[in-house]
Amino acid sequence: MPDSSQVLAEFSTSSNAETSSVSEIQTNDENQMAAFKRTHHRPRLHCGHACARRCSRTSRKKVCYRACGSCCAKCQCVPPGTSGNTASCPCYANLRTHGNKLKCP
Repeated sequence: MPDSSQVLAEFSTSSNAETSSVSEIQTNDENQMAAFKRTHHRPRLHCGHACARRCSRTSRKKVCYRACGSCCAKCQCVPPGTSGNTASCPCYANLRTHGNKLKCP
């Protein structure tokens, strides 16, 4: 018949092993979630540079920068070039003012 100290030692060893395996599983799940969040996060567009390029040839730069900046903040994209090409950024192309005019330059 096993001694009571042996039984207690075996019980504590087995419960420690179970606890460590549960904590390892939790740690692995947390690491996987952190990796998922990092890998599937779209990088933020630097709107200042994108709008400077977009508004470089306009005669009303302040108006263009203001409109482009608000559109870029909402859509996180600015079409390439100085005008047109709105098909590459549908959100940017569909934003309208209260007067139903195109908002974005």
